[in-house]
Amino acid sequence: MTEVAPEQTDTPNGSGNATLEPPMEDEVSVVVGPPDPADAEQARARAAAAQVKGRINVEDEVVEKIAGLAAIDVPGVADLGGDLERAAEAVRDRIGLGARRGDQGVRAKIENKQVGIDVTIVIEYGHVVMEVAKAVKTNVAVSVNRMLGLRVVEVNVTVDDVAMPGPGPSLEKRPEEDEDEL
Repeated sequence: MTEVAPEQTDTPNGSGNATLEPPMEDEVSVVVGPPDPADAEQARARAAAAQVKGRINVEDEVVEKIAGLAAIDVPGVADLGGDLERAAEAVRDRIGLGARRGDQGVRAKIENKQVGIDVTIVIEYGHVVMEVAKAVKTNVAVSVNRMLGLRVVEVNVTVDDVAMPGPGPSLEKRPEEDEDEL
């Protein structure tokens, strides 16, 4: 940390203490503290990392998951994927077969540090489709670029369906319906 301090002079004031006189207009002393060891350690680590040889590969699935999470984060997006993908996910969920996949409805292709992404979404009823789709394009491109450092050359958004408000239809019968049938 750099601090500007007034110049200190040893002028006795009768009590043996030094007094501080304000600096002249031209005089400014700069006091520089000792270097922070954490900063020096980080600089050494960065220098060592820059010298290490090797490659970093990012799979398409990583881009798809990040893009899917960025798309679902946009207000007005109810779900990801087309009809078949959502139906398969519903079956997986109903039988308890694994966790929900974050890349449902998202396809990405990486070539030469550039990526093209296709996203299929379901819009919540009441939202303006074009505004939500544009927000999805922007959020996906920014998130992928920021998190992975890849240049996003295109984001294609397909609006597959509109989710109606309220609870979804249930495939299970209600107890009242069973009593009425008797």
